[in-house]
Amino acid sequence: MTWLAAASAAVAPETTQQAAGYPSLFLLVLIGALVPVVPTGALVSSAAVVAFHQRAPYAPALVFVTASLAAFLGDAALYWLGRRGLRSRSGSRWLAAIRARAPEERLAGAREKLAEHGTAVLVLSRLVPAGRIPVMLACLMAQWPLRRFARGNLPACLAWAATYQVIGIVGGSLFAEPWEGVVLAVALTVVISAAPGVWRRVRAAG
Repeated sequence: MTWLAAASAAVAPETTQQAAGYPSLFLLVLIGALVPVVPTGALVSSAAVVAFHQRAPYAPALVFVTASLAAFLGDAALYWLGRRGLRSRSGSRWLAAIRARAPEERLAGAREKLAEHGTAVLVLSRLVPAGRIPVMLACLMAQWPLRRFARGNLPACLAWAATYQVIGIVGGSLFAEPWEGVVLAVALTVVISAAPGVWRRVRAAG
């Protein structure tokens, strides 16, 4: 029975980690979609690193499903709240928050791209840091129904989750210890998030 006790001791921490980790990931990504201050990309990459080092073969798939579903539901909820604000005479704090995160020049660009390319813009907006909210506001101003927005946003959320999961898997594959992979994955997501802002400053200075 010694080998059985040893196997149970090895599996128990991982099982406990999964039981707590996936609901936490879902909740944090959902909140991050509603309140765009949570670094959801870094969360997904970090979870992918941990999943890569687990013995369960389905762990990476669960990270992907959890992250994409939470992002999709969070985006749909925020869009629904934005539509309610548009229909209300006094607006809403959710609509005001969306407007506050969509500068006029970026909103104008999003509306132009949305008119030219339709739902394909939603996929790109999810992959470009800080691109999601201007495109969502453009969809609201174009009076897209929630169903149309959701159809375009589903592949966007799948592509977003897959992209940040790949970052995490790359980080996890380079190091033997999960924490080292997490550090690299978080660093990569920070660089990716900061790159558009740095590029805009360089162009403005030039």
